[in-house]
Amino acid sequence: MAKFEILLVEDEEHLHDALKLNLEMEGYIVSSAFDGPNALKQIQQAHFDLIILDVMLPELDGFAITETVRLNNITTPILILSAKNTSANRVHGLKLGADDYLTKPFNLEELLLRVAKLIQKSTAIHQPAQVDEFLFSGNTIQFKSLEAINTAGEKITLTKKEAMLLKLLIENKNTVITRERILQTVWGYHVFPNTRTIDNFILSFRKYFELDPKNPVHFISIRGVGYKFQD
Repeated sequence: MAKFEILLVEDEEHLHDALKLNLEMEGYIVSSAFDGPNALKQIQQAHFDLIILDVMLPELDGFAITETVRLNNITTPILILSAKNTSANRVHGLKLGADDYLTKPFNLEELLLRVAKLIQKSTAIHQPAQVDEFLFSGNTIQFKSLEAINTAGEKITLTKKEAMLLKLLIENKNTVITRERILQTVWGYHVFPNTRTIDNFILSFRKYFELDPKNPVHFISIRGVGYKFQD
């Protein structure tokens, strides 16, 4: 069973330690941040399945972090914890892109239930129907054998990473896949190559499968965000 990773952003030491302990006892892997800038740095450099985010933080508050994360097209679920219990604050947090909002003091069991539901929802969204063979515009891709045949009848041997990236794009066709998600899925949680590597893979796919690689119709770059496949 996969281990889910949570970033816990909370500067109140006793609460942080209690939450971390309880989350780890539930089987989660927990990373910690105690201020806004460090939280953003970790979010930008690694993949998490959930971010638990206090509002009142040193240097940069939870609302600003939420807004920055969403502006950078990072879709990781965010659960805000806040002593600000007015409906206006709750609405503000949700409008900025938070997925849930829990006011302090809170019931620990309720928090753990919300954590489980957010991760379950996120996992369901990111696990589309599996594809073992795919045909498009005269091209055939066999994912299990790591082979493809293009429109010219040429047989192409795919690397495992190429097959993984193709599978991710095809199983989410017509949907933009962010660079962050590609790096997470294909290269692993914390082993991020230079993002230029992804560009080179896309260029290879265009050479393999596009009739005119310089004017692609299947493997599309979305500047500053990521890539999408359309058939």
